[in-house]
Amino acid sequence: MAKQNKIELSPKQCEELLKVLKSRFEKNKSRHKDLEWNKIQTKLETNPHKLWSLNEMETTGGEPDVVDYDIKTNEFIFYDCSPESPKDRRSLCYDREALESRKEHKPKNNAIDMATYMEIELLTEEQYRELQKLGNFDMKTSSWIKTPSDIRKLGGALFADFRYNTIFIYHNGAESYYAARGFRGSLRV
Repeated sequence: MAKQNKIELSPKQCEELLKVLKSRFEKNKSRHKDLEWNKIQTKLETNPHKLWSLNEMETTGGEPDVVDYDIKTNEFIFYDCSPESPKDRRSLCYDREALESRKEHKPKNNAIDMATYMEIELLTEEQYRELQKLGNFDMKTSSWIKTPSDIRKLGGALFADFRYNTIFIYHNGAESYYAARGFRGSLRV
């Protein structure tokens, strides 16, 4: 994605964010058993625009953490790892088309536009299932997930949650929104 917002963190903001990310990394070693923080930090420091995206994930309640490393692309992969769907990313319909289709009681925003602004991607169904292997997430909330275009063309969108010790993938009209439904993102650095 092209950088649209041109916002950069101050050196102090970068330092504070790196401390938060390092602390979370150290507290949750089971999410990234074979990864070393120093390599991740070096990669982050050389990609300040990615730090901005991680800060957006953090300030909206996502609690981003490293969950994988892609050896082919030499990228660390971060997911929102907050126990529930990120607090400041809830009450959103799926995308702009859905938002514009609502005649009344429109939500403040939509998941796709917000993710695009943050320069992150909605988790896919596969990624959501991988996240759930790292803990129990969305036990009280739900999260929009990337919806295949054939479903979206028919007006639907997918969301997921974890109930009864099971991952559930559901559908809803893309224009729907609920106080307990947000979205989780991923970021490659």
